[in-house]
Amino acid sequence: MAKLPMTNCARFYSLLTKPSSILNVRWISTSAIRNTYEKKNDPLIKDVKTTLMDAEEKKQMEKLKQHITVPAMADISSITGVPEEHVTTRLVRIFLPAKNPMQSGTFNTHKWKIEFETRERWENPLMGWSSTGDPLSNINVQFATPEEAIAFCEKNGWPYYVDEPKVSTFKPKSYGANFAWNKRTRVSTK
Repeated sequence: MAKLPMTNCARFYSLLTKPSSILNVRWISTSAIRNTYEKKNDPLIKDVKTTLMDAEEKKQMEKLKQHITVPAMADISSITGVPEEHVTTRLVRIFLPAKNPMQSGTFNTHKWKIEFETRERWENPLMGWSSTGDPLSNINVQFATPEEAIAFCEKNGWPYYVDEPKVSTFKPKSYGANFAWNKRTRVSTK
């Protein structure tokens, strides 16, 4: 019987199992070395189903593991459940919401939203609340970019328009300008 060459891990494992050599070697976790040695020598475990498959079945399984490609402009309006009258006659506004004027924060102003034109609203005679019979009035969908919102509207078959945000420019003002003798900046106190 021929001796098989020992690997480095096997040599180290044999050194650690001898009590005389442990005295001069730094302490190392023997369970970690044992696990590494046993994992390298384990036979590969194969699945029974994959080994018994013929070539055609293996090709079919490889096709199923690949990504499914869908056309980019697939119209899903027929399967969304929205009535046909709301799909064709409603106009969608894509906009960036304005900052709340009562607060200084800019929360909820960086996401683009879609909103349907308002329809069928009335004041409830019992409580005075505003009521609606419009199923699409409460949709609140947010998008990171206007292109994503446009793609969503096109996919659903909704006519849309993009309402570009109005950029306000900050005009720096100085308190000292109120007391200047320059006619253009001086404010009358009378």
